[in-house]
Amino acid sequence: MAKVKVKKQSTFIDMTAMSDVTVLLLTFFMLTSTFIAKEPIQVTTPGSVSEIKIPESNLITILVDKAGKIFLSLDYQQDQVLETLRAVGNDYGYTFTPKQEDTFKKLKSFGVPISYMGTFLDMTTENQDKYMQEAGNPRVGIPTDSVEVKDTQGAVISRDNEFIRWISHATRIRNESKAINPDLPELQLAIKADKETTYPVVKNVMDDLRSPGLRKNRYLLITNLKTASN
Repeated sequence: MAKVKVKKQSTFIDMTAMSDVTVLLLTFFMLTSTFIAKEPIQVTTPGSVSEIKIPESNLITILVDKAGKIFLSLDYQQDQVLETLRAVGNDYGYTFTPKQEDTFKKLKSFGVPISYMGTFLDMTTENQDKYMQEAGNPRVGIPTDSVEVKDTQGAVISRDNEFIRWISHATRIRNESKAINPDLPELQLAIKADKETTYPVVKNVMDDLRSPGLRKNRYLLITNLKTASN
């Protein structure tokens, strides 16, 4: 008996519906995702089992790199951020142009002595990023020394612990605003140190926060959540 040959036909699958779903999912994730702010240094945080969520705003993040240099991220109301800059500058006799102040308000983070802040703010964003990556540059990092520091040419870099002044002015200005508007959330502090940063360096930061002018005994430590594999 002769075999019946089945006529071959091309198979066509309409993917229009699948494409529509893909576009909708992509749009959803783009609109609901929270983008991580760019940081001046790469910090690999240590692991922990804490699941406390770090707030996304009303936060001062203290970045500490492997060498112990300190950078700050001021994430609260821009008018208060600008007032903080002016207060620290006034302590050391520095003022800033409207253009420099506008640039500072847009910074996600920074780490230079106040004596070099004007020059830093005049740089392009690209040059700012390159500058803060310079290893061994004495004008990179917010000074934490309690005595006058000079560079190799004898120029004064800092006169005292500028880190304490930044935190002190920021919290004072926020507290004054909160006294007028009690609905303002509390300004929180978070320390984000590299896992290779030595304990004495991190302890010095904690000690600075507990100094007589601050008395900050409560702050957050940013870490990575440990999993079963690590």
